[in-house]
Amino acid sequence: MPINKRWVVKPQGETRAVENLSAALGIAPVLANLLVQRGIDTVEKADRFFRPSLAHLHDPFLMKDMDKAVARVEQAVRNGEKIMVYGDYDVDGTTAVALVYKFLRQIGHTNLLFYIPDRYTEGYGISVKGIDFAARKGVSLVITVDCGIKATEKVVYAKQKGVDFIICDHHLPADEIPRAVAVLDPKRPDCHYPFDELSGCGVGFKLVQAYAQKNGIPFEQITHLLDLLVVSIASDIVPLTDENRVLAHYGLQKLNSSPSEGLSSIIKICGLESHTISIDDIVFKIGPRINAAGRMRMDQNDENAAPSGGHAAVSLLIEGDAKMAIELGNDIDSFNQDRKNIDRKVTLEAHNYIESNPELKQRKSTVIYNPKWMKGIVGIVASRLIETYYRPTVVLTMSNGLVTGSARSIPGFDLYQAVESCSDLLENFGGHMYAAGLTMKPENVEEFTRRFNEYVEQNIDPQTLVPQVDIDSPLLFSDITPEFNRQLNRFQPFGPGNAAPVFATYAVSNQGDAKLVGADMEHLRMDLMQREKPNTTIPTIAFQQPTHYEWIRAGRPIDVCYQIVENHYRGTVSTQLRIKDIKPLMK
Repeated sequence: MPINKRWVVKPQGETRAVENLSAALGIAPVLANLLVQRGIDTVEKADRFFRPSLAHLHDPFLMKDMDKAVARVEQAVRNGEKIMVYGDYDVDGTTAVALVYKFLRQIGHTNLLFYIPDRYTEGYGISVKGIDFAARKGVSLVITVDCGIKATEKVVYAKQKGVDFIICDHHLPADEIPRAVAVLDPKRPDCHYPFDELSGCGVGFKLVQAYAQKNGIPFEQITHLLDLLVVSIASDIVPLTDENRVLAHYGLQKLNSSPSEGLSSIIKICGLESHTISIDDIVFKIGPRINAAGRMRMDQNDENAAPSGGHAAVSLLIEGDAKMAIELGNDIDSFNQDRKNIDRKVTLEAHNYIESNPELKQRKSTVIYNPKWMKGIVGIVASRLIETYYRPTVVLTMSNGLVTGSARSIPGFDLYQAVESCSDLLENFGGHMYAAGLTMKPENVEEFTRRFNEYVEQNIDPQTLVPQVDIDSPLLFSDITPEFNRQLNRFQPFGPGNAAPVFATYAVSNQGDAKLVGADMEHLRMDLMQREKPNTTIPTIAFQQPTHYEWIRAGRPIDVCYQIVENHYRGTVSTQLRIKDIKPLMK
């Protein structure tokens, strides 16, 4: 049964500011309104927004401890010390490891290895196993990326083993900062770096930028790493503002013109080689393939890395040989196919369980547990369940004798607080407002389920349980001209903080050519006409929205909200509306 959605038109920009920008920039008032809604209300701000420049990047030495970090890396390089780059198993972590590793290799440091912890035996972050591995291999310096900010005890343990740490992280720190050689994290309370929304890979890049700056390496010699960085920025859903907008802009240029061999192999597998790659392409096609390796169990025996699926992803991302990159890329793609098959099967099992349990179906939250499900895909399954039931969701499974799982939320509800309210039942938990991970003893599952559901019941605003579509502005179809689209494309890259605009057009209709498409006839393709003068017809696609097919095919009027996209088909590029929601107009 489809979920009814609330349409909320955002407050429109102040009239005079919109008119001034429209006149000064020579753009349509609707587009000027988009700028003002984003806080860009002067020509100077618009010029900076539309013309991202590497000159806008902040000095990396403004970041707390950067001088210490660079000095320690210089020492290690000068003395030929063995350096290990250590990162998380997701896209941000593996791209960050690859970026720092490739730079160190670029400057001629060969006494080098990397480490990705195993999701199933070590879990997230710095592990004792990883430290022991480093000590055993004679590593004297570990550079962590995308993890480590809470590893206070692990850093002490490493020091006892003769291993120094430089931590590059972007997560919120605890009360105590680890006593590493240097801790780079713009979210440190005592760090006054101008922008604190970098990805983990972004913090790693700032270390690279600082080292290059200090050692006279031209910036142009590190821009080849930006293709990795934009993949992390897109996949980790960080705001596409300030430095991230600049880095993503140039990263996309690199990804589209001359990507590294590893990323090039994934681009070909995704069928994107003749396509202008966007942030969406990274989020939905490139990123999931890199992520899939870290989700799957692997048996890997490599003297330079502990066995982990994430190891395969980094191996691909640092590979310089095109033929080998294609082989590794195919391996990664097979992991993704396996992941999708398991994800589909588990999601179906979860759906069937909920549908067969009327009490569970009626709740305002979902907590579901099956010890046989694979740990690496429970977060995906939680997100899938939200698509259907639209409520805070926790999916649990068994791993290494403990119940472990992932929680996902809906806009407007603080999931982290809900999980934290059950902290006395948990062995470990972490996350943020919209996503969390947690671990507990099996005997606590029943009580956790009861208390989590109770917390949501008592604290969620009922209106939050109705999905909301935020609409930037009403728009006439006749306004969607080639020049309008050209100007709209200048707003890219789109993402958090600069979302692709959603427009609404009212009282449109189809002339009888609407059709259901897709393997299960789940998508609706149609040309829509607006009878304003002049009459304008435009092709549209509504994914997973077959409900109103008969109404629409009969030519009855509807309101639609949508994003304007480029449709690539057999070498032809055309404008298409990607429908977000449809409302039949009842007379």
